[in-house]
Amino acid sequence: MKKLVYVALATTMFACSQAPKEGEQTGENMVANAQAATFGEAIDTTGAVALPEFIKNLGTQDSVQVKLAASIEEVCQKKGCWMKLDKGDGSTMRVSFKDYAFFVPKDASGKKAYIDGMAYYQVTTVEELKHFAHDAGKSKEEIEAIKEPSRELVFEAKGVVIQ
Repeated sequence: MKKLVYVALATTMFACSQAPKEGEQTGENMVANAQAATFGEAIDTTGAVALPEFIKNLGTQDSVQVKLAASIEEVCQKKGCWMKLDKGDGSTMRVSFKDYAFFVPKDASGKKAYIDGMAYYQVTTVEELKHFAHDAGKSKEEIEAIKEPSRELVFEAKGVVIQ
């Protein structure tokens, strides 16, 4: 029995003294990652393109699979079922979540987000625009002032990391 305890102790000491494997959580990187939360599919933030840079290079493409990084400007205050990211020019891009399968925290405004999914242009109807305005807590007057559909760049995220 004593031999078994010594073998277990020696094995534990050896395992704890090994260098961490690439990508493995350690005390150091766990502290850094403790500031981030993942929603939807787990995504790798490596290689994410800043949203303003992406828009500048989008050209005439109607849709593209991409990984982006941007500041969160606004989040749906009903459920967290969409968010708007800062495009860097005073406007925003609306992000929805694939298959309505996950939501983000309603207090995420002002934080940095990494998103992975599909960016595409769509015409958003007046009814949808009013619905989004209602979800955002806009006043009745602001909602009623929406009279025209809007062609806009939107994003469907399969995964989101918020720092």
